Amino acid sequence: MHTVARRLRHQIDPVKGSRFIATLAPVSSEAEAKALVGDVAAEMSDASHHCTAWRIARPVIDRCSDDGEPSGSAGRPILAQLVGRDLIDVAVVVTRYFGGVRLGVGGLVRAYGSATAAALDEIEPVAYTPMGSLDVALDYSDVDRVLRALAAADATVEGTDYGALVTFKVAAPAARLDVIVAAVADATAGRAVITIDPGQPPG
Repeated sequence: MHTVARRLRHQIDPVKGSRFIATLAPVSSEAEAKALVGDVAAEMSDASHHCTAWRIARPVIDRCSDDGEPSGSAGRPILAQLVGRDLIDVAVVVTRYFGGVRLGVGGLVRAYGSATAAALDEIEPVAYTPMGSLDVALDYSDVDRVLRALAAADATVEGTDYGALVTFKVAAPAARLDVIVAAVADATAGRAVITIDPGQPPG
C-alpha cells in the first residue's frame, strides 16, 4: 500500500475539444480532501466540472463524485485508478473544460480515467505507514510527564479534552502502539487509562 508525498497537476491532450486537468495531493482526512476540491474549484471557477475521488485510511473512506457528469462516468473511473494502484490518503480532482462535443458515458469514463492515470504516472508513490490511535485519560498532575513520554515516542497529540481527567487523543504508527502504551504506563505509574484503536486496514 502506498501514498503520495506531494501535490501535482497534469493536463492530458484535449479529447474532442474538452480539456481534462488532474490535480492530486496527499490528504489525511476528508476535510483535507474537501479543502483540495475547494481550492481547485476556486482556481478554475470557469470550468464545466470538478470531478473527484479520494481514499482515506483513518477512518476508512472511499468516496467519489461525478459533479454533474452522467452517473458513474467520472468519479468512479478516478477512484478505480486509486484502488487499482493501491493508493491511500490521496485525493484527486479532475477538472473538465467542455469543448462543445459530447463524449458519451464511455468516452467520459476513458477520459477521466486516463487523466487520473497520466497524473499518477508523473509522481513517485511512497510507502504508506498504517496509523492507529490511543485515548489516554490521566490526572492533571501527570500531564507534563505524559507529554514528554509521547514526544520521546514520536506520537502526536491530535486533540485534548479537559474534564474530571485530561484525555489525549494520540496518533502514532500502528506498529509502535505497544511501545507508546508502555511509555505512558511508566510515566504515570500505571494510573493512566488507555484505550487503543489499532486502526482499520483500508479495503
